[in-house]
Amino acid sequence: MVNGKLLIEKLIAYAKSFLNLDDLDVIYVRNTLLAEFRIDSAYNGDVDLDYVKEMSVPDVFFDEIKDYAVENGISADETQATLFAAYIFGLLTPKPSTVNQTFNYTREKLGAQEACNYLYRISVMNDYVQKTAISRNLGWTYKDKDNVLEITINLSKPEKDNKDIAKLAKATSNTDKYPACALCKENEGYFGNYKHPPRANLRAVSMTLGGEEWMMQYSPYAYFNEHCIVFNKRHTPMRMTGATITKLLDFVDLFPNYFIGSNSDLPIVGGSILNHEHYQGGRHEMPMHKAKSLYRLTAEKYPDIEVSVIDWYNSAIRMTGYNRNTICELGSSIVENWKKYSDEKVGIVNSETERHNTCTPLARLLPDGKYCLEIILRNNITTDEYPDGVFHAHPEYHNIKKEGIGLIEAVGLYILPGRLKKQIEEMTYVLTGEKDFSYDEITREDPLYVHRDMIKMLKTEHPVISEREEAEKMIKDYINTTCVKILENTAVFKRDEQGTLAFKRFLSSVGIK
Repeated sequence: MVNGKLLIEKLIAYAKSFLNLDDLDVIYVRNTLLAEFRIDSAYNGDVDLDYVKEMSVPDVFFDEIKDYAVENGISADETQATLFAAYIFGLLTPKPSTVNQTFNYTREKLGAQEACNYLYRISVMNDYVQKTAISRNLGWTYKDKDNVLEITINLSKPEKDNKDIAKLAKATSNTDKYPACALCKENEGYFGNYKHPPRANLRAVSMTLGGEEWMMQYSPYAYFNEHCIVFNKRHTPMRMTGATITKLLDFVDLFPNYFIGSNSDLPIVGGSILNHEHYQGGRHEMPMHKAKSLYRLTAEKYPDIEVSVIDWYNSAIRMTGYNRNTICELGSSIVENWKKYSDEKVGIVNSETERHNTCTPLARLLPDGKYCLEIILRNNITTDEYPDGVFHAHPEYHNIKKEGIGLIEAVGLYILPGRLKKQIEEMTYVLTGEKDFSYDEITREDPLYVHRDMIKMLKTEHPVISEREEAEKMIKDYINTTCVKILENTAVFKRDEQGTLAFKRFLSSVGIK
């Protein structure tokens, strides 16, 4: 049984150490917690809590709160107990106004990175960014010629179907739903329920981008270092316009320590949330950022801008220069012209009734002070042969990644579904002969059914495998090469003679030669 009175003292000591709890607020917070824990009086006795100062994550206390909630009838089950624990940590976290004041003061006096350090530290120490859960994800790198891909198997993020994602883009706003979606500002402090995750411990900071009110928070999934989400204060759909470029550059002016990028605004080639305008960024050099230039070009109207096609798998343009205005103008021109561009010779077709072209743009400031804007050209057209998208992962690769290839994957950091962890383990048993496998007899209900072609190929190429480590390496090698092929699938202009000429035709249409 959890001693509730003692737990409250532990939480107060923890909040003083990591969540900026002021001595003047201790009695108030203690009494608030007593009420929530349904206790009439405080702990009376000596207790050594010095060890609390050495903690790096709040997991132990989070679990104790959950156990106490269930033991004392505050929560009926694990889900309710999780909501309650997040709520308690929300009470221990400074209010949004205080967080914003401290963040802005720190940014002004000590710089953007120190301000981000403050917000990120709070988000980790109040368990919004769940570092322990994140550490269980699998991850490795794959060097492919001059590029290095980062590949992770994320055990927290649910795998979504592209058709469900598309429905979000077309769905009308439900005025009765609160919060309207997972990104809305109304999530901050929200208790949660069985259908909506707890957000009581969420804290976000406000800013102005493109003359609009936006907010920034850290991602609970944390795909990379200080992975942040920047979202419009209004519940408004994703959109890709020249104004998007302005907002991205506004962000890097405020936060030169972070890169920022936007998912596209169309299903298949966008992210998993299309009904709320948002960007993603953080303190991480993405694989595409490290890629070299394939060939250099010149923008006729903007001789001060260095333009190149990136030596990358999909169709990406890089622009660098000191003049923000010209970078913004050229980037906006590329976005707006690509949206209405057609080249039937290479399958790029737009109609008056349906737009298929969009972009995935990213912005950052380079160490020498230059702005860097990178734009990946995207297209979501479907055919009878490729009903899930011509420039999407082709069907033979859906066993590894079926969900849309959004911003993060497009630049070379793969977020693969959590199911793969167990499936890889089971496949190693098949390859070593420890588990029976019959291509003709395996049923759709079997988790390995989606991998049957992959297993058949590997067993044919390697009929004798005795060690599980060897089998696992072969499976990961298959995943690595599949990730490369998926990125190549997303290229609207292929890396052959026809594709290169087509790419140059588009660039010429926007004054780049």
